[in-house]
Amino acid sequence: MPRQVRKQISKLSISPGELLSDQVTTNEIKIILRELAKVDGITGDVVELGCYIGTTSVFLAKYLRDTDKKLYVYDSFAGLPPKTVHDESPAGLQFKTGELLATKKLLIKNFKQANLPLPNIKKAWFCDLLPSDMPEQISFAFLDGDYYNSVMDSLKLVWPKLVAGAVVVVDDYVNEALPGAAKAVDEWLRIHPAKLRIEASLAILQVDK
Repeated sequence: MPRQVRKQISKLSISPGELLSDQVTTNEIKIILRELAKVDGITGDVVELGCYIGTTSVFLAKYLRDTDKKLYVYDSFAGLPPKTVHDESPAGLQFKTGELLATKKLLIKNFKQANLPLPNIKKAWFCDLLPSDMPEQISFAFLDGDYYNSVMDSLKLVWPKLVAGAVVVVDDYVNEALPGAAKAVDEWLRIHPAKLRIEASLAILQVDK
């Protein structure tokens, strides 16, 4: 990793007290930012599908503040959708329809408290988003849809927009409570080749078009 990139990441010190929720760990944030740093010299904006209250969004925005990349975030702001058979797991009984609900108002509040410019925010179920809702070019995508359909819908939306060298990070790939995320990624990669690495709970896809 270039020295300038390492220096930029080091400025974003992360402590557990800074996390807005327990849905992501400090280690996962560091991994996400490290992967984001790898696309510094690549054209394309940054998208996050599944922002919840903005824990990851805030750190993405902090990193992007001094760059020309724009941040786009998408969420239903209505909690989790119904599960499919792909999402059933004895370890995930706590995840029910409507869980993890966060309002758009709370997301905006958290950005203002962090003294950050607001990202482009789109309220919608991922299945209702259109290609025109995405930026024309995407260099980095963080997908946190939890369920099979949500992750699959996210991949379908971002993949045509990815530039050469883009990175896609999918949350919950290693999470027995949310098996649909890994099922969607594995199924997608059978038809859309990409280099896959796994760190913590994250699937990291390197796209070379």
